[in-house]
Amino acid sequence: MYKVIEGLLYQRSDEWLKVEDDLGIVGITDYAQDKLGDIVYLEEAKVGKVVNKGDTVISIESVKAAADIHSPVSGEIVEVNKEAINNPFIINEDPYEKGWLFKIKIKDKGELKDLMDAKSYSEYRK
Repeated sequence: MYKVIEGLLYQRSDEWLKVEDDLGIVGITDYAQDKLGDIVYLEEAKVGKVVNKGDTVISIESVKAAADIHSPVSGEIVEVNKEAINNPFIINEDPYEKGWLFKIKIKDKGELKDLMDAKSYSEYRK
């Protein structure tokens, strides 16, 4: 069974979102990092870029495959995880804490209702 964290929101494309006021922290799930295998490259998101819910923000590459990372909400990219860009393997080691990918200023909190809670995501990934 894959690790799923209570209190985070999830989307079917295996990104998670942690909401802190009007800021969202985005990463990939334990399931996603496991399926990708050893991650070797993380594209740097562009700070200041405005994205819509579902837009591809960056790509991530592993020894097995490449994958697009989609924004779970609309908003503006305000920060990137430089540590993960310089050492992408930390995404495999700790996808929910040290391995976060980018932070986004949430434009419309109404979009959060379209995401899954931990229980729903766990059921989805059974």
